[in-house]
Amino acid sequence: MADVALAVGMAGMVLAQAPAARAAGADGVQLAQAGQGYDIPAQSLTGAITSFGRQSGLQVTLDAAVAGDLRSPGVRGSYTPEEALRRLLQGTGVTYRFVDARTVTLTQVAGQGAAVLDPLEVDADRQVESPFRPIAGYVATRNVTGSKSDVPLIETPQTISIVVRDQIDAQAAQTVPQSLRYTSGMMTDRNGLDERADFLYARGFKVDSYLNGTRYLGGTWATAQIDAYALERIEVLKGPSSVLYGQASPGGIANGISKQPLEDPAGEVRLQYGEYNRMQAAFDLTGPLTEDKDVLFRITGLGRGADTQMEQTKEERYWINPAITFRPSEDTTLTLLGSYQTDPALGGYQRLPAYGTVLYNPAGEIPTDLFVGDPTFDKQERKQYSLSSLFEHRFDDTFTFRQNARFMRTDSDFGYLYTGNIMSPTSSLIRRSGVIADETNDGITVDNQMQAKFATGDVTHTALLGLDYQNNRNDSVVDYLLANPIDYANPSYGNPGIDFDNPFFQQSSSQRFEQTGVYVQDQMSYGNWHLSLGGRHDWLDIDTTDRLLNAESNLTENKFTGKVGLLYHFTDIGLAPYASYSEAFEPIAGTTTDGKAFEPLTSQQYEVGVKYQPKGWNTLFTLSLYDITQQNVATSTAREINGGIVNFTDQSGEVSSQGLDFEIRASPFDNFNVIASYAYVDAEVTKAGDITGTEGKTPVYVPEHSGSLWADYRFIDGYVAGLGLGAGIRVNGKTWADALNTVEVPGYAVYDAAVSYDLSYLNPDFAGAKFQINATNLTDKIYVADCQNLTNCYYGARRKVYATLSYQW
Repeated sequence: MADVALAVGMAGMVLAQAPAARAAGADGVQLAQAGQGYDIPAQSLTGAITSFGRQSGLQVTLDAAVAGDLRSPGVRGSYTPEEALRRLLQGTGVTYRFVDARTVTLTQVAGQGAAVLDPLEVDADRQVESPFRPIAGYVATRNVTGSKSDVPLIETPQTISIVVRDQIDAQAAQTVPQSLRYTSGMMTDRNGLDERADFLYARGFKVDSYLNGTRYLGGTWATAQIDAYALERIEVLKGPSSVLYGQASPGGIANGISKQPLEDPAGEVRLQYGEYNRMQAAFDLTGPLTEDKDVLFRITGLGRGADTQMEQTKEERYWINPAITFRPSEDTTLTLLGSYQTDPALGGYQRLPAYGTVLYNPAGEIPTDLFVGDPTFDKQERKQYSLSSLFEHRFDDTFTFRQNARFMRTDSDFGYLYTGNIMSPTSSLIRRSGVIADETNDGITVDNQMQAKFATGDVTHTALLGLDYQNNRNDSVVDYLLANPIDYANPSYGNPGIDFDNPFFQQSSSQRFEQTGVYVQDQMSYGNWHLSLGGRHDWLDIDTTDRLLNAESNLTENKFTGKVGLLYHFTDIGLAPYASYSEAFEPIAGTTTDGKAFEPLTSQQYEVGVKYQPKGWNTLFTLSLYDITQQNVATSTAREINGGIVNFTDQSGEVSSQGLDFEIRASPFDNFNVIASYAYVDAEVTKAGDITGTEGKTPVYVPEHSGSLWADYRFIDGYVAGLGLGAGIRVNGKTWADALNTVEVPGYAVYDAAVSYDLSYLNPDFAGAKFQINATNLTDKIYVADCQNLTNCYYGARRKVYATLSYQW
């Protein structure tokens, strides 16, 4: 409770400062509350204000003597006119005052020669937030993931959380899981400090990774991963969602929206240095290639190298994402997005036994920086490539066609040592095995959508007819090897004792899975009532070849899934209660350890909730209650084979989960943001399958209680103008370390903090430059993030401090 009280107190101190930061002329704020999109690059103050007048529709009076050679840092994103004006004037020393609803005066000192800039008509399309463009603050009000169409969150009868670019930057999140750790109910530390892949869980189940509305394909070892810097936002849709996406875990989907080309020239460069000798550089460039802005480009890239929390391990990554948009007419858009990423070093894999981590061992605790591998053997490399297309054509006011497609290939080359059981409960010797895995995964995903907007009497419809297709091919060769144990109290390296000639277990297989789905959805509105109905049929074909057994198998399935949601929007107060039902059907690429193709998972969810978006406040409250059941759940158990340890995976039966999600996202004042969340989960194994004694038990890595709080504030007046402060706390309750619920993993609370400074306040010539320091796990708490069984426990990340220097124009 002391942890929570401290975090609430810190947020309260920041909130208390917010009213004082409102600029002169606040009476005019209520006259211009509607947010709209702005794209004004850093430039002369006169040029920036001219663009502001054009895009806002306001008449702006500027003192020519004041403007002089001053430069503005510019503004990009969705803001109210006052918020946009504040950002344009940061570091210039110029203030503003609303004379009336349509007129603003800018002054610094008394002067002569005031010039009135002509008001220009604002483009109506720029007044509405877009899920594909930057927004100001942390409160996204529209989404594309819940219905595959751009609709308000308040009218979507499902739980959706959205993490936008501003939040990712403020918290210096490097990965998708780090970006989502302040999202209600999201579990992002499945493998502790392991950042080789994105392990996401919610409501007691896995959350799938999507990019631009299609699944991010990957295998067991060749797991594709997208860097957080490449994304504009991440939309999390919770619960089964097969009707629109064809394969979905009951936890939901995390849909990343790529950075896409923008109309106006803009750019950014970033340099970062921090903990474990981390050095990173990134850039982001965008703008038009033609004068009429019918061809736009964007190119984003990043390179980094670092040591890690584990001794003798390194992380190294380089990627570049070019994109180009063609707009041959106002009704047609085609965006091509390429991506190439190479990870010469993916860091280490620190899997540890329960004795010495969550269980007492008289030999001492296992160090958090222990490297369980050997530098003469361990290597983890990955390359991934993709080419995507996003196409849209609007035939008329009724019909619009969209197609999202992607080809993707991932190659991995892994070789590393991992630990098994401790030799005895009082020993510091841990058994080790080795694995050599070479895997290639490539696939194509295509999603075709025909949308129709029409009315039948007083009922308006947004109907969607879709056809999607996936073809994924996987090839893997894996050898498991015996190795010498490691003494965690006195580790030595250089002689791992690996028996390369006699693997104790081998796998060599190829698999092709093909899925075709047809779906239909109708979103109907009658006054304040909103009804969503959807249905889908999937056809699945999986061919598996086991080269060691010279055996082939085939699995064919077809399945219908449906959904229904009903919502009533009290528009006068911004309240929207809803109820929904949804289903999921999830084919799984891969095999059980004994070579059998995985059976598809099925799941069902009942959900009721309420959303609240109070008028005049940039705030969204979401509360939901749910009941989920999933069948054919995969379970992993450690088994000994020929003296080595192998994780055997089978499908044990059924799991149910009931719970609550609560989240607040608010930017109630200029430059002030708050995120608060709480989740309650009551999960239970209702059918145990092949694993006895687990019925009625709670699955591992499912805390009953979790929550978080984050607040940040940027000062724009007074002696501390330009300073930004942020602080947060993340709390996870206890979980179980084994399927029989005999060993607990203690709960934990960790703090994060951020300090930034807008360098334009030092000198207008530095407009667009910013210095920022972020710290995660500020108190350097040592904790175990997760245990999957008594031989698979993972430490959480220790304290990390990063300094970032960025420049935008």
